[in-house]
Order: sequence, then C-alpha cells, then structure tokens
Amino acid sequence: MTQRIAVLGATGSIGDSTLAILAAQPHTYEVYALSGYHRLDKLFALCQQFLPKRVSVPTSAVDDFAHRLKAAGIDSEVVGGEAGLVDIATDSQTDTVVAAIVGAAGLPSTLAAARVGKRILLANKEALVMAGKVMIDAVKTHKATLLPLDSEHNAIFQCLPLAIQQDNTQIHQSNHGVRKLWLTASGGPFLQQSFEQMQQASVAEAVKHPNWSMGQKISVDSATMMNKGLELIEACHLFDLPEDKINVVIHPQSIIHSMVEYSDGSFLAQLGSPDMKTRIDSGSQPLDLFALSGLEFIEPDLQKFACLRLARQAMQAGTQATIVLNAANEIAVAAFLDGKIRLTDIADINEQALNDIQLPPLNETADIEDILAIDKIARHLTDKLVAKLT
Repeated sequence: MTQRIAVLGATGSIGDSTLAILAAQPHTYEVYALSGYHRLDKLFALCQQFLPKRVSVPTSAVDDFAHRLKAAGIDSEVVGGEAGLVDIATDSQTDTVVAAIVGAAGLPSTLAAARVGKRILLANKEALVMAGKVMIDAVKTHKATLLPLDSEHNAIFQCLPLAIQQDNTQIHQSNHGVRKLWLTASGGPFLQQSFEQMQQASVAEAVKHPNWSMGQKISVDSATMMNKGLELIEACHLFDLPEDKINVVIHPQSIIHSMVEYSDGSFLAQLGSPDMKTRIDSGSQPLDLFALSGLEFIEPDLQKFACLRLARQAMQAGTQATIVLNAANEIAVAAFLDGKIRLTDIADINEQALNDIQLPPLNETADIEDILAIDKIARHLTDKLVAKLT
C-alpha cells in the first residue's frame, strides 16, 4: 500500500534528501503535501515534479502561489502560515510527517502530528530542545511513532536493542547493559583553526561545511558546535537519559555516525558514507572500507566551542533554559548571517542570555503556549543583547 508523505520543510537539505528517496520509489511513497517558506520558486518546481495534493506557504504568499499553480495546470490546495502546517500535519490523508522545518517554527506542526498519532520522521531538533517532555508525552499518549532522521540519533537508534527502540524507558533496565551514548561531530570548518581565526571568520567561511551540504543556519551551528549541543539535548529526550550519560566526540571523517557504549566495555557503532540518504536503498554509494586510511577521535575544546558547554548547562538547568538557549541562538545566528556580529559573538550572546534571562521553571502542566511565551520573551531580550554589540 502506498504511503502518503507530507514533507514539511521541503526546500531545505533534509527535504532534498527525502524527496530524492521518494522519487526513486514512486510505487511505495506518494508525496501528498509539501511546505516551504523562503525558497518559493524551488517549492513551485517541486510541485511541478511531485504534484502534491496540498501545499503550505507563508500566509502572505497564498494567493500568489495558488495563482502560479493554477496557471501551470497544477491542482493543489494551498494553505498558509502555522495553521496551514498544522492542518497538513493532522490531515487524515497524511500517513507520515517528515518534520524538517528548521528552528522553532517547526514545533507546532510536529506536536500537532504527535497528538493525532502520526508517524513522524523527526529532523527538527528544536521540537525536542524546546518541548521535549511535552513532545514525548504526546507521542506516548496518542500512540504516535517518532523516528529520528538526524544521522547521529538514527545511528544510536539502530545500535540499541529492540526493546529500547519500542520504549525508551527500557534503556534504564540493567539487562540491556547500556552505559553511555556517543554523538559524533565533524568539528566543522574551524576544527584546525584557532579561536582568533574563528573571530575573523566570514559568513562564507562559516557555512562551508567540510562533509555535509546543509542550510546556512545549521551550517553556522555546526561551525560553533551549537548544532551538536542541540543534538545532545534532543538525545536526552529521545533516549530518556541525563546529559552526563551522553558524550560528544569529534570525528572529522564523519564515517561513524554515532555509537552506543555497553557495560561490558564494548561499543556498537553505525558506519556509513557522509550521505543523508543512507537509511534505505536509495542509490547512495556504499562505504568502501578498504579506502579508509584512518579514523580520528578528538575531545572537543569547550573554550573554543563554548556553545557545546552551554547546551549541557541548559539541559542541567531545565526546559526553560533550553528554550532560552535555542531562541537566543536563532537570533544570534541570524545577526551573524546579516553581518552584524562576529561568529564568536554567538556563544557570548547565548551565554549572556542564559545568565540574564531569569524565568520561573515550567510546571508539570506546561503546554505549547507556555513554551512559546518563553521563546517570545527570550527572542525579545536577545534582540537587545545583539543591539548592544552592534
């Protein structure tokens, strides 16, 4: 039976990889819905290729985009804004939601999908960074399926026993023998450069990732290692572990995607080419073991890559701190991409936001409205921190 897929964030790098797989298996998958925000010309081209039944665009672009589709003879319903994304994510015709929207904007639709029991392929780490408990509770309560698409979390998932894959709380049972999880990081474009060189980095240098092709925001996060910090927070929620049970190791070759350490001292690792399309037979090049000259493992420098340290601190402090950190980082990265601040200012702004923005802990009944309210406050106050620097 054909699975109907909604790809939310279709014009980004995850969307590219997902749609390449779907296009290669048209008898198995139907592209039911697509969404895009900035790159609407690319979204239009995807609509021409896949002919989705539904499309979501910014509210201000609905009429124009609908007119373009109609003129091209494409019969797709066009919806707009956050409400449109939520409507697609909860559509009874949608079997699987690929949650690939970057940043906090992806949270409402991802949570909505969980609350109607959808199968969710999660690439939007911010959904768990901001609302980890709320998301996981919704998945369990409504019997949704949550599968990580990020290569690191997917690798860990594959290296865990079936019982833990089916119920993350099983990771605490001693008979499974899980001691720690290890997230691998490439180290980004500045691994071999000094902090002073990072201070002078241009936007072009910061977004030039050595191994992966990603969007600007994620590429900058990789350069500061905030991306790995956010992945650490995400892993805590996905696998029901405290942050001190999750280690980060720099592995410049990006061949080992992540590892599970067991109590007998052994490690299980998932290896593959640095290609985001390696979860099924998708035409990716197989890994050539004979071509590997050596694999390196380096401990992260937490002074140079302070964002990774801040992510641990935020996870220790609680959900309100992880919301603040995520919001501050999004504002700071945007300021760097706009040429207003230096790359290394991002960590300084994030740290100041964590120290200065004092908010009461979220209570047990906190919901998305409470989370988004903290996010809004944090963004407003971080804007002021950026203004002082500029």
